Amino acid sequence: MKVSYRWLAELLPDRKLTPAEARERLALRGAPVEGATEPWGALAGVVVGRVVEAVPHPDADRLTVCKVDAGGEEPLQVVCGAPNVRAGSDYAFAPVGIVLPATGRKLRKARIRGQSSRGMLCSPKELGLGDDHTRILSLDSPCAPGESFVRAAGLDDLTLDVEVTANRGDLLSHVGIARELARQGDGSVIPTRIPMSAAPVSPRWKTRTTKVAHRSASGAGLVDIAIQEPELCTRYVGAVVRGVQVGPSPDWLRRRLIAAGSRPVNNVVDSANHVLLELGHPLHAFDLDALAGPSVVVRRPGPGETSIRTLDGETRRLEPSMLAICDRKSPVAIAGVIGGLESAVSESTTNVLLECALFDPKSIRATRQTLGLSTDASYRFERGVDPDGVTAAVERVLELVLTTAGGELDGPALDCEPVAYQPVSVVLRLGRIETVLGIAFERSEVSELLSPLGFVVGAERDGRVRVQVPGFRSNDVTREIDVIEEIARSYGYDRFPDELGPYRPSAVPDHPAFQLEDRLRDDLRSRGLTEVQSPAFVSESEGEVRLAKPVTEPEPMVRRDILPSVLRTVERNLALGNRDLRFFEIATSFALGVGAAGTGRDGSPAERPRPREETRLAAAFVGRREPRHWSSPKSRFGSEAEAEMLNLWDLKGLLQEIAASAWGDGARLRPATSDGTPGVLAPLHSFEVSLGTVEAGSGAEGSPLGWGGLVRRERMEIPEWADPIWGLEIALPAQPVPAPELRVVPVSRYPASERDLALTVPDRIAHGQVRDLIEERAGPLLERLELFDLYRGVPMRSDERSLAYRLRFRSPKRTLRDPEVDRYVSGAIKALKEELGVEPRS
Repeated sequence: MKVSYRWLAELLPDRKLTPAEARERLALRGAPVEGATEPWGALAGVVVGRVVEAVPHPDADRLTVCKVDAGGEEPLQVVCGAPNVRAGSDYAFAPVGIVLPATGRKLRKARIRGQSSRGMLCSPKELGLGDDHTRILSLDSPCAPGESFVRAAGLDDLTLDVEVTANRGDLLSHVGIARELARQGDGSVIPTRIPMSAAPVSPRWKTRTTKVAHRSASGAGLVDIAIQEPELCTRYVGAVVRGVQVGPSPDWLRRRLIAAGSRPVNNVVDSANHVLLELGHPLHAFDLDALAGPSVVVRRPGPGETSIRTLDGETRRLEPSMLAICDRKSPVAIAGVIGGLESAVSESTTNVLLECALFDPKSIRATRQTLGLSTDASYRFERGVDPDGVTAAVERVLELVLTTAGGELDGPALDCEPVAYQPVSVVLRLGRIETVLGIAFERSEVSELLSPLGFVVGAERDGRVRVQVPGFRSNDVTREIDVIEEIARSYGYDRFPDELGPYRPSAVPDHPAFQLEDRLRDDLRSRGLTEVQSPAFVSESEGEVRLAKPVTEPEPMVRRDILPSVLRTVERNLALGNRDLRFFEIATSFALGVGAAGTGRDGSPAERPRPREETRLAAAFVGRREPRHWSSPKSRFGSEAEAEMLNLWDLKGLLQEIAASAWGDGARLRPATSDGTPGVLAPLHSFEVSLGTVEAGSGAEGSPLGWGGLVRRERMEIPEWADPIWGLEIALPAQPVPAPELRVVPVSRYPASERDLALTVPDRIAHGQVRDLIEERAGPLLERLELFDLYRGVPMRSDERSLAYRLRFRSPKRTLRDPEVDRYVSGAIKALKEELGVEPRS
């Protein structure tokens, strides 16, 4: 929101805020100023020039040779062609070296018909202050030669760029911003006086509370207004002014609009824009004689009404879902967004119809999105305008039009209101304020804080007060907590104590899915992994679901897999020379699901795919298992460098623990199949996660839940010295298995009994199958099972290996005897022979 500082100062004559103070107060109230610019910065070098002598040019009838005092040691000779130059008067003077806004050229010393000219006495057009180039701009107030023209002409303004959140449509106006700066007792918002205005205009009002045609008799005929879509337009007001003279706006109006970031057009349109910027209520002016009827009908486009040429000269398509402003024949404007070109006010216009309406914000937002067009009007209607401020907006624009364009108000203001506005009131518990904010407030203090913002605080009854919400806040203040927020803003966030008071945590637990994510985050962070967050937008090669409105053209999809995004973070860190990396991310993946019947824009049935969303965890790591240290021992499996690097078994262990935490004991790992492994992983060094009993080479368990393995180097842009990169990705369940309860179990006082079991295992049998079967059949006293040796070679065949397990048995009540332990081991061996064909090694 572009705000004129001088305009704010006029609205708050008693406040006397400097620009710095205004910026600080707005920031504390939740509307920070993002920047400030000088709207007339291009005129910084223009000064006040006093003409001390003016004589006719000896060789030109229409030129005058002037001596101009510009504050220097001696007057400057300037040749001027304006007829209104007079000795002893002050004018806008541009010295040599100035770049004028109108031409963009640097002013140089020149000779005009034999006379030297060292500067220019400027017209309003040359300074960008109007269209008049036939006269030079004179200054009526006393000025000193050489004084800044911007300051002398009252143009020393600042344009503040105020950040406004989507729920604060009331701040999209100067009065709304001034209301935030006002404080009870030392400042109040006073509407600015319109120069040369006799008095505010208060027309007669002719109101109908139905949607049927509303007719008003006037001196030149009848004007009809009808609302056919009361759910999309709850109120429509029209006022007729006849005999206007359309032309340039006065200087004060043009300067005010420019300082607020708006472009002047003509006095009628500028009057409507002034009200929009002042009160925040969009208005529109129609050329009354261009309206068939003349009538105004608020309805949807009918059959055959497919397009309209708008004010920007573009032909825009009309959809049946849009709301249009129509005359008796066809649409003349797109409601709440932009007017039509055929009914626009022009220099030939003599009679105008001024409209002010209330439109449904959702409808305006949908129309704006369909058109791909955002205007000052739609921006405000989308956020909700003041339903109680229509009357004030109409009276204000009538005052401006009659003052700047002349004419006469014809008949009463026509007011159609099929859906009456019901003021919003909220019951506020005074005790609740202390619970939320930590500070107690009395009813008188609440009234003192809220009254400057337009709220009306009723009497206290049983610790409760009824707060009536002003119309301009009725769109976002609807609950008790909203009123408490207003109290906090008015009190000042900086005044609350720094100490954190006592609080009671919620008795409602988080959803199990969120609890699982928190557990996984804690576990991974404890292992040294760092959480990353990467954008969900990807190229077409990495996604299946296309965005309706992509943020960037190269990334029109949302990602199907999370691991490639994590790997890009690895690439960036490796490029910076970081070698030991451990990252993870929990995010949503998007994939195409089954189609769902829908409706196209033309109303015909359409089949559109419904995206399937799934929460996933992805991780990638590379480098050493622990930081290098001089005391690190040599590994018996190889060199020190080989022993300390993260490897396949680190990946398998991490993936297995994540799968067990997410999916429970039923999650199993198995070697990945080449056709199912993601393209970024190497199939020969990969695992996949599934549910159910693992059988090597069997895919009966269904689609894998996740993968993990070595990342293909050729799929990444990494340095040659980079170590092997390991990655994993696993889907998280929507309804996780309950976390196991922690139980305290006393340590057995009795000794354990251990047995070593060497088995000859065919390569087609996975270690997990052997382990699971031993745990199941070795009896209830099996305390621990450990694989401690793997052997290949003589006398083993090439398609088998030897696996050696250590079984530990222990009873909590007694000392075990050898025959009893031997029976448990024999039962396990028998099951291995019968079910897996695994023989004990002799």
